[in-house]
Amino acid sequence: MVTSVAPRVESLSSSGIQSIPKEYVRPQEELNSIGNIFEEEKKEEGPQVPTIDLRDIDSDDEAVREKCREELKKAAVEWGVMHLVNHGISDDLLQRVKKAGKEFFDLPVEEKEKHANEQELGKIQGYGSKLANNASGQLEWEDYFFHLVYPEVKRDMSIWPKIPTDYIEATSEYARQLRSLASKVFSILSLGLGLEEGRLEKEVGGLEELLLQMKINYYPICPQPELALGVEAHTDVSALTFILHNMVPGLQLFYQGKWVTAKCVPNSIIMHIGDTIEILSNRKYKSILHRGLVNKEKVRISWAVFCEPPKEKIILKPLPEVVSEEEPAIFPPRTFAQHIEHKLFRKTQDALDAK
Repeated sequence: MVTSVAPRVESLSSSGIQSIPKEYVRPQEELNSIGNIFEEEKKEEGPQVPTIDLRDIDSDDEAVREKCREELKKAAVEWGVMHLVNHGISDDLLQRVKKAGKEFFDLPVEEKEKHANEQELGKIQGYGSKLANNASGQLEWEDYFFHLVYPEVKRDMSIWPKIPTDYIEATSEYARQLRSLASKVFSILSLGLGLEEGRLEKEVGGLEELLLQMKINYYPICPQPELALGVEAHTDVSALTFILHNMVPGLQLFYQGKWVTAKCVPNSIIMHIGDTIEILSNRKYKSILHRGLVNKEKVRISWAVFCEPPKEKIILKPLPEVVSEEEPAIFPPRTFAQHIEHKLFRKTQDALDAK
């Protein structure tokens, strides 16, 4: 049986269509909340995603250091998402990563197809688009490039683009620096739960086993952005997710019952708390529901790096130190693979129930 592959969204976008295929149109209950992303980003009223300045994260002055760490912890408790500034990764490196990713997506579709993944065979690394294999048959307005970027010994370099020439070097260096930043964040989050500094990092696999997977999301111009989503509403399964973008708005967070649009903060890295940390902390830290909007004026590109525990080796469950009689465990013990399966099953059931 031959699986029909949906055309690349980029090809649809550049074909000159005025209306999008029905598979990309969201259900009516979702359409009510999809607005113009540029108008949404301008809004100043209401809650705003917190910006956390990490300049003093390692300050010699204990009071200054604690204030910085407390602000990060507060954002993890209240929001589960934040803009990180002064994060220690140079603007020059961030620009190189973005330039290389954009240049890859600027290549002709035929050239990118040489890197195509084979989702039906379980080969998820490479260039792809979402397949309509979920119960609702819905598609998202994006193409992507997905690959493991750290630890370096676990990378499959045959998948990595050779063009542009700086792609491998810039992306590898970014992954190394991001891994160090992740360690600092794990430390702060551990201390915030009253745990030893290295505890959360150990619980998610440590230096050997924690995987960093990069997904470059490419959202082409959409002729009917009020009907589509670049990425549908979801929480990340990861421990942490770090996101760069090309300063085109699109990310929305579901906060206190409303969709809040993230502003574009120059030289920042957006960080999400993922399900894995939410589970280990027994929901003291939040994994927030979020989605991506598209627009008819500008291509949006984002670089998401998911820090994930190994699929089978670790049992994820609330740590004993964060559980009590008053606050019993909210989550049952599961491996990371079982957690992903559980989410997929629930999503399938919800889609079937909606029919």
